[in-house]
Amino acid sequence: GRDLDAASAGVTEELGPVEILVANAGITKDGLLVRMSDDDFASVIDTNLTGTFRFARAVTKKMMRARFGRIVFMSSVGAYMGAPGQANYAASKAGVIGYVRALADELAPRGITVNAIAPTVFRSPLTAWMFEDTPAAETVRNGFLSRVPKGRLGEPEDLAGPLLFLASRASDFYTGHILYADGGYTAG
Repeated sequence: GRDLDAASAGVTEELGPVEILVANAGITKDGLLVRMSDDDFASVIDTNLTGTFRFARAVTKKMMRARFGRIVFMSSVGAYMGAPGQANYAASKAGVIGYVRALADELAPRGITVNAIAPTVFRSPLTAWMFEDTPAAETVRNGFLSRVPKGRLGEPEDLAGPLLFLASRASDFYTGHILYADGGYTAG
């Protein structure tokens, strides 16, 4: 709460009003439901969903006054597809989708768009182990690749175009959308 308000005030003082917010929070604490602790469930929800709420709340008033803003959240194909051992992660990222749709309705009359990108596996600190040259990583990687029509996993550069579009004035008529960046993974 207060830390985000202070960070928002600092950014505004140094760079001017926040016009674009990209909230890319994401952690996992995978485990089968019968073994998942309350803390593992709550910490994933708190970071991935509640953190998204707090970031948006910290900047929205100023965007509303300016009658312009772009908010882009990161969801996941896990919100749509689910995965064994990721009930907490899937729930948190599905919550982001509901949050996007509610905020889009609430903020559109004030010139603010709210959208999300839902990637599949992309190279990142969270997924770095999947790109390693180990038998376990290769097994998991090949499992994903067998369901991705593009035949590869995502690279950060694959998110640049969609993110730039959703953060720009070119997306003025787009709000409440979930853009699946998944190489066709959810198309089948």
